Amino acid sequence: MSRRRVLLALAVVTLLIAGVLSYLASSSPDGLDSTTLRGCEVVEIDGTEHLTGECIATDATDHTLTGSPLADYAVGGREFSTGLAGIAGVVVVAIAAGGLFRLLGRRRSPEEAAGR
Repeated sequence: MSRRRVLLALAVVTLLIAGVLSYLASSSPDGLDSTTLRGCEVVEIDGTEHLTGECIATDATDHTLTGSPLADYAVGGREFSTGLAGIAGVVVVAIAAGGLFRLLGRRRSPEEAAGR
């Protein structure tokens, strides 16, 4: 199998995993979230969630990138766009890694690459 076909197959599998398995991810809070919410109750007031009680999370503020296009693992805040956000993340990482590999690969001279 040629190198190009292997890379294409790898890209397809990676995009499928990012796009499909993203929907299977748990929406429950992870360990850190669960720990910071221990001792509090989430109450909805005027359509927004507020914390009552005594827990670490009562002093928390929103992240500065809360309104960004891929915030909360969704595209533009749309609830069912998790797969698209996963695919976008894979594409961005692949482009950044490819650029970095090319940049680092060009720095070595042919003599260095041959081990001389």
